[in-house]
Amino acid sequence: MRQKAVFYHAGCPVCVDAERQLAVSLDPARFDVEVVHLGDDKSRVAEAEAAGVQSVPALVLGRLPLHINFGASIADLR
Repeated sequence: MRQKAVFYHAGCPVCVDAERQLAVSLDPARFDVEVVHLGDDKSRVAEAEAAGVQSVPALVLGRLPLHINFGASIADLR
């Protein structure tokens, strides 16, 4: 069974680069990757916060939020 992975970003250059480098590099046999652009879909900001995301870009694997570099604070996306 594949594990859910959610890559949250805001569309900034740091986020886009992280998506190109990391999110697409996950093994599709092991991970079901969803990319969420919080700048376009603000309704999912609360979901990201509940998952422990404090800044974007961030990758959430299961219940573990992994913060990648710093593009923007989650508070700036509300």
